Amino acid sequence: MEEDNSRKSIRRILKSFGIRADEALEAHLARNPNIASLNIRITLEDLTNYGDSSPEVPLNVTIIDEIQR
Repeated sequence: MEEDNSRKSIRRILKSFGIRADEALEAHLARNPNIASLNIRITLEDLTNYGDSSPEVPLNVTIIDEIQR
């Protein structure tokens, strides 16, 4: 059951991010019609305060890509 809640939370966050990012990118491209492509970086970073017991490997995902017109 706990895993189910985690999956639902993850999907909710990713869906919200996807919708907001899509809207922001579309608006940005509309405001900048003279660029042929947009170079972007998307980063996922864990901001949790673990106190003295930080994870050995911190959560960090980065995607760098290009959006063509």
